Amino acid sequence: MINPWWLFAGLAAVQLGDAALCVGPVGFVRACLDDVGFPRRYWGWLPVVKTASAAGLIVGIWFLPLAVLTTAALVVYFLVAISLHLGAKDYGRNLFLNATGMLALCTSALLVALHAA
Repeated sequence: MINPWWLFAGLAAVQLGDAALCVGPVGFVRACLDDVGFPRRYWGWLPVVKTASAAGLIVGIWFLPLAVLTTAALVVYFLVAISLHLGAKDYGRNLFLNATGMLALCTSALLVALHAA
C-alpha cells in the first residue's frame, strides 16, 4: 500500500468532483473550455477521462504501477491545460490557481509514487 494513501484518495476525490462538473458542463467549466479553445467535440470525454483517473488513483493505492501511470498521465494532462491557457492568454484564476495548483498536486503524487516504486 502506498503512503501517504490519503494524497491519492484526496486527488481521486478532486478528479471525481471535476468529472461531475464536466458533465454538461456547468457554466464556469464551459466558459473555461471556450476561453482556451478546447474543441466541443471532446467535451463529452472529459468526465470519462477524469473518472478513469480517479479509479486509477484509488486502485493505485494498492497497485503501485497504476499509481505511477495515472499520476504521470495527470501531470501531462495539466501541462497541456497550462499550455492551452497560455496560448489563449488566459492569465487568470483558471491558469494560476486551478491548472497550476493541480499540476503541483499531481507532480507531488507522482514523486511519491516514484519514490515508493
